Amino acid sequence: MTRPAPKTSEDSFAIFKEHLRRQGLKSTAQRDDIAHVFFASRGHISVEELYHQVKQVNSRIGYATVYRTMKLLTECGLAVERHFRDGEARYESAEGHHHDHMICERCGKIVEFAELRIETLQAEVAHRLGFRFTGHKMELYGWCRDCQKKAVTSDE
Repeated sequence: MTRPAPKTSEDSFAIFKEHLRRQGLKSTAQRDDIAHVFFASRGHISVEELYHQVKQVNSRIGYATVYRTMKLLTECGLAVERHFRDGEARYESAEGHHHDHMICERCGKIVEFAELRIETLQAEVAHRLGFRFTGHKMELYGWCRDCQKKAVTSDE
């Protein structure tokens, strides 16, 4: 059964609460705080980064609780776990459209982008090779504009 994508963080929170209920898990204030902070975050957040943000809301939350809650959010389809070249797990909201990533190897900045021409070309290649295309993830690595400027400035 597919469910409609959540439209708001309140929708996401309701889906999370229902997932906990179906799994026979308690809905705790700590899990609630973690979920709310994650839903309010933007971009790609590590468990460590999320832990530090959540500690500002609830100082009694432990690292392991943040880690386990992110696994639960991933299980119920509200978070996507990503592993970029640095190997650290990062999480982003599963809401929204498909996108790819550009990652700066120097500062770690992650830029999301969507490009119809790339998507079309991938579908054409899959069709030509007789491959049933179900999805992909693309990660492009290099130096962001700011790091390029810093490199040029330090070379002068």
